[in-house]
Amino acid sequence: MKTEFNVNMTNAVTYIYPCYKFDHFSYKFIPTPSTICVMLYGFLTLLSVATVCGNLLVIISVLYFKQLHTPANFLILSLAVTDLLVGIIVFPLSMAISLSSCMYYESLFCNVRDSFGIYLCTCSILHLCCISVDRYYAVCQPLTYKSKITRHVVVFMITINWSASALIGMAVMIPRLEEKCQECFVDTFIANIVGSILAFYLPIFIMMCIYLKIFFVAQRQARSIQARMKCGATVSKMERKATKTLAIVLGVFLFCWTPFFLSITFQPFINNLGVVPVIETLNWLAMTNSTLNPFIYAFFYSWFRSAFKLIMSGKILHCDFANTKLH
Repeated sequence: MKTEFNVNMTNAVTYIYPCYKFDHFSYKFIPTPSTICVMLYGFLTLLSVATVCGNLLVIISVLYFKQLHTPANFLILSLAVTDLLVGIIVFPLSMAISLSSCMYYESLFCNVRDSFGIYLCTCSILHLCCISVDRYYAVCQPLTYKSKITRHVVVFMITINWSASALIGMAVMIPRLEEKCQECFVDTFIANIVGSILAFYLPIFIMMCIYLKIFFVAQRQARSIQARMKCGATVSKMERKATKTLAIVLGVFLFCWTPFFLSITFQPFINNLGVVPVIETLNWLAMTNSTLNPFIYAFFYSWFRSAFKLIMSGKILHCDFANTKLH
């Protein structure tokens, strides 16, 4: 019976994560990795490098160019720092040992990996929520925007983001550190539910409400311009741009994160090896949001694109471009 269990576990782990094998109730890296394993590691390494490089560009741009020293961009800067740490810490740890392996064999390394993952990914999500609040005031209340979204307010928001993420991370991880007992399933289940609500479901509800409000206000402003200018082409262009922007921002976020949080919400009810590879894939899909954030929240703006060109060309190493007017 025990031999049969070991065989089943070995097959399951090989299928779940081709770079590891199950041996005497422990997970060991395969000495001669398969082609699939090499391709997998190559792809994940490129993903990690892209995450680090993209967010480094955002960080350098905001810190170097004085034109970008605005409260809204400091939110983007903090988000980029969060996503940079995801690329530097969470990606390599996830490549070193898979989520699937940690689901079967708990260890200190697994707990460290999960702690950083929960903390930084939650922090990234909360930053996106704060950016949506900033954009709400910029579009819906432009006359009072500068008085409400000040540097002090942004610093407070950033502090709350990092602190709340730490608390959520601890609330989710503490039940996992306890010894196995009859109540542990209940504690873990409650932690998963509460953690998912605070880290994802509540922020996404806030973001959807805010972006819907922004979209309706943008449409109303476009119709007002149409009434004044009698220019249907102008309003049509503005509405298309507003729709496209909001669709990209919210659509990519939902695409990356919703499947993963749904899977971990219902995972305690499902005791089936077949769903583990799905959760593993969705975990990586969720983390790619940190790779895409620089493109969504920075590359979209022309002044960031101009900053990136100057940085990548190396010109800032030879001349002072800090006061350059970015277009």
